[in-house]
Amino acid sequence: MEKTIIVNGLNKTFKLSKKQMKIDKTDVSYKVAVKDLSFETYRGEIFGLLGPNGAGKTTTLRMLATLITPDSGSAEILGINISDESVKNNIGFLTNELKLEDNFTPNYLFNYFAGFRNMTDEQIEKRKDELFKKFGVDKFSEVKVADLSTGMKQKLMIVLSIIHDPEVIIFDEPTLGLDVLTAKVVTDFILELKESGKTVIISSHIFPLIEKICDRVGIIIDGQLVACDTLENIKKMSTINDLEDVFFNLYKEKHGGEE
Repeated sequence: MEKTIIVNGLNKTFKLSKKQMKIDKTDVSYKVAVKDLSFETYRGEIFGLLGPNGAGKTTTLRMLATLITPDSGSAEILGINISDESVKNNIGFLTNELKLEDNFTPNYLFNYFAGFRNMTDEQIEKRKDELFKKFGVDKFSEVKVADLSTGMKQKLMIVLSIIHDPEVIIFDEPTLGLDVLTAKVVTDFILELKESGKTVIISSHIFPLIEKICDRVGIIIDGQLVACDTLENIKKMSTINDLEDVFFNLYKEKHGGEE
């Protein structure tokens, strides 16, 4: 199988403000978000990064998407180091942290983001027509973002993240806060990406989502990868062949028996 992402020993630490230290009830002025993280992904697979809130999932994905720089370690995407600006051409990144300007329309936003991708006017219109129809955005192309439903905003963000038809797509909590119908549209699309030979990484703490679509799973707790294998093999770590049971057993081991 062709490797598409190779992650070697990524580390990331953040300095905490006095306010955050108070909230966390700690005297330590820093937080180790990711520690010595290593894994690989392959073409045509969906890799799930499973962990609780604050485990380091988003930090990991933001490093791979080149939005933040690792303190140490390295990662390559399709043979290009993430420190190389050109790697962005191969990546699509969806995050709930992206906030769309309320006064802009999907049509305007598509043209704006496409402007950064060196696409011709003809390519932009063709891709827009394809993606807007696929996600039902075409009926709302001139509606301001402020007036779109939560589900439609999520669909629009997906469209904007894959304008350039990237080979590697990174989704951070792709179904968070969505109704069941919109969530199905999103998961079906992720499966379509896999079938077309793309590599997809998703982060989530939703067990059914991971079990439904992922080929391999990495379980991350307190910034460390505590298990990484095929979904089938991960589930075999439980006597009842259950992903949720595996996760909580690993969590208790990491925290000395505490849940």
